[in-house]
Amino acid sequence: MNKALTQKEKMYNKWIVVLSILIPVAVAVLFTIKIEIPGVERLGFLPPIYATINAFTAVILVLAVVQIKKGNRKAHENLMKTAISLSVLFLLMYVVYHMTSTSTPYGGEGAIRIIYFIILVSHILLSIAVIPLVLITYVRALSKRFDKHKKIAKITFPIWLYVAITGVIVYIMISPYY
Repeated sequence: MNKALTQKEKMYNKWIVVLSILIPVAVAVLFTIKIEIPGVERLGFLPPIYATINAFTAVILVLAVVQIKKGNRKAHENLMKTAISLSVLFLLMYVVYHMTSTSTPYGGEGAIRIIYFIILVSHILLSIAVIPLVLITYVRALSKRFDKHKKIAKITFPIWLYVAITGVIVYIMISPYY
């Protein structure tokens, strides 16, 4: 490995650390800020959109794995860039919705309530954990260190897929209470 690549990876690694801390902290802080839009009570149209984005992300992740297993690296790369872009779009919509709307309490009772909160908490915790994993996986591909990319992708993929799928499940479970 040449020295320039090592320096480039060091720079990327610093950004990975910064973003992995900054994104969850910013989301948490932005949740405390409420913005009122004159004439608009809430942006209730956003949750089904960002739930759909999560569903598309899950499908794209699976398609990306299929493509790389077929040896189609370019299709895999394009699908992964799309999945990352969709995740960023989801995050922006999610934050905007929660900055303009009050949180909706879950109304289910009994065992379904426990299941909902288990899914929700695991979704939230893993959505934080997946940030550095996605970034590291992506940087290793950019750096053409495909042996290391493949190794971490085996960890990143199931977590990211779980986060995408549980995002949809959480939406479906809470949607009757909006």
